[in-house]
Amino acid sequence: MKLNEIFDNAQAHKRRKRVGRGIGSGKGKTAARGGKGQTARSGVSLLGFEGGQMPLYRRLPKRGFFNHFAKRHGIVNLGRLQQAIEAGKLDAGKPIDAAGLAAAGLVKAAPDGVRLLAKGELKAKITIEVAGASKSAIAAVEKAGGKVSVTTPPKAAPEPAAASKPAAAPAEVKTEAKAEVKTEAKAEGRTKDKAKAKDKGQGKGGKAGEQA
Repeated sequence: MKLNEIFDNAQAHKRRKRVGRGIGSGKGKTAARGGKGQTARSGVSLLGFEGGQMPLYRRLPKRGFFNHFAKRHGIVNLGRLQQAIEAGKLDAGKPIDAAGLAAAGLVKAAPDGVRLLAKGELKAKITIEVAGASKSAIAAVEKAGGKVSVTTPPKAAPEPAAASKPAAAPAEVKTEAKAEVKTEAKAEGRTKDKAKAKDKGQGKGGKAGEQA
């Protein structure tokens, strides 16, 4: 075979339709864009546009939500593990981890690790390391003589609430003490003022008697 003898299979390559090449081509004049207006221009997107009225995708109510902070685990069931072991894709005598599960084709994308679930039956004795596992899956693996290692660290226990500071009570006591001192000072001042006024009145009366 020579280079000039290499060609595509029949109808393997279809030429693009050339528009705007005269009225005889059938795609001349407006170049298959129709008349004037918005649709005759490039960069126009009319998907969902309903002439200005409220479009359907805005009239319909919303349902549910997407949690952007949720963990994205690859799911593996015990039944699929047993099938992979029987097919020779996994070696039950060696520890199984996420890389081994991916190599065996049991998980595709597991950005936050693999989670083991208890659907199906496991007969082989295995040692598996996963990011998470259900209680029933762990019990089934241990019943078969195996072991499950969960790598996801447990959630930290919430810190106990700080004890209420007893600073408010002394402040209140100080405030009350200050108020009592002020009250006593005012009472003493009034008593002194009364005494002075009485002394002045007696002095005036004595002078008047002497003059008389």
